[in-house]
Amino acid sequence: MAGASSDTRPGQRDLTSGPIASTLLAFALPTLGSNVLQSLNGSINAIWVGRFLGEDALAATSNANIIMFLMFGAVFGFGMAATILVGQSFGRRDVESARRAFGSAIGLVLAASIVVGALGWIFAPQILRLLATPPGAFDLALIYLRVIFAGLPAQMALVLMFMGLRGTGDSLTPLWFMGVSVLLDAGLNPVLILGLGPAPAMGIAGSATATLIAGVVAVAALAAYIHFRDLPLRLKGAELRYILPEAKLTRTIVSKGLPIGAQMLVISVAGLAMVGLVNRLGVHTTAGYGVTLQMWAYVQMPALAIGAAVSAMTAQNIGAGRWDRVGRITGAGLLFNFVLTGAAVAIMLVFDRQILGLFVGHDSPALPIAEHINALATWGFILFGGTMVLFGVVRANGAVWGPLIILFVSMFPVRLGLAIGLQPWLGTDALWWSFPIGSAANVIGAALYYRYGPWRTGTVAIPGGDGNANTAVEPAGTLKPAT
Repeated sequence: MAGASSDTRPGQRDLTSGPIASTLLAFALPTLGSNVLQSLNGSINAIWVGRFLGEDALAATSNANIIMFLMFGAVFGFGMAATILVGQSFGRRDVESARRAFGSAIGLVLAASIVVGALGWIFAPQILRLLATPPGAFDLALIYLRVIFAGLPAQMALVLMFMGLRGTGDSLTPLWFMGVSVLLDAGLNPVLILGLGPAPAMGIAGSATATLIAGVVAVAALAAYIHFRDLPLRLKGAELRYILPEAKLTRTIVSKGLPIGAQMLVISVAGLAMVGLVNRLGVHTTAGYGVTLQMWAYVQMPALAIGAAVSAMTAQNIGAGRWDRVGRITGAGLLFNFVLTGAAVAIMLVFDRQILGLFVGHDSPALPIAEHINALATWGFILFGGTMVLFGVVRANGAVWGPLIILFVSMFPVRLGLAIGLQPWLGTDALWWSFPIGSAANVIGAALYYRYGPWRTGTVAIPGGDGNANTAVEPAGTLKPAT
């Protein structure tokens, strides 16, 4: 039976009423804080590894982290599909359907991540060879990668719980528990790398083990918090059966989740192909590129936070039948992306030497390479942010194939095609120019799909729930493109 109450719990926001811009910003800022903490954690760990274990170890973690993003993409789509269902259910005030979607997603993601983690452990050497991992970094990358694979189920469960909470309008709780994970991971890194106190000296395996421990502790603590605070997505008593995915609900999640996961895989494969091209340029270029990726993680954080907030807000409004607000949500998201991502790009361009020097030291031969990559490519993340907003809006109504096709074209024929095809004229600069050019192609495709694509028709309903309540298709001509 659908829950009818609209009462909010600690950290929750009603995303279907009130001023759009201020509500969106207030919802997005904690998500941005979570993303910054996550990136800060990766950067701190890279600093520990780079300073204590050297450039070979840093190159090893760079290769391993790209692979983990690939594995993450294999199961991430299920979580995103569940978030859409949770958001639209909450817009309809159908709490029961939200819990069913969340439970099925938990069961699917845990099963998938266990399988992927086991396969990753087994085939880690072959994956690293496909990447042309430099010989000096291969053994270190293998050790690091296998421990990270072991921690994949806990990491994926934590991400899914964060996504589900945001679907209910709660972006504060994920921020606090991301803080718990970061404090544990960053604090344990030097202890386990160097063997401080009673801990054994584990080298690069210590960095990965710290991440594993932090993920397990954080996910257990968050599950306990959701249960004892009686948050809307809590599952207890007879509701625990929802973790065993229902057949019809599973088909809905998989039909939407696979294309979303495929988008992550497209990004990952393109990233792996780029790493393969970079690795052939030597360990200094690989390290410089790895350092630049660390910095780019910060630059893209505002765009990712705003895109997630726009998606959650749009899903709730579609569920509530408030199509009149969707265009204004899109416009506010694009404006906030331009301001916040533009500010992040400006900071990284002005203070690049100081920031990049944190990772490798100011006398490292990798530093000028990283500075050069930053100068040519970082500005393209403003365009990337526009894509995240537009994709977030259309995905909130279950449109997943259009974004996948657009992303594939921008990543492969455009980005990688230019990176390889322009090398006779631009040399290695062709690799770095391919990033902003690919982002331009992506945002143009996203804008055309938002304006002319069929994403406004239909809605995503949970089988057996109150999926038809307040979810009428947008009346023709009432939703205008954002300006």
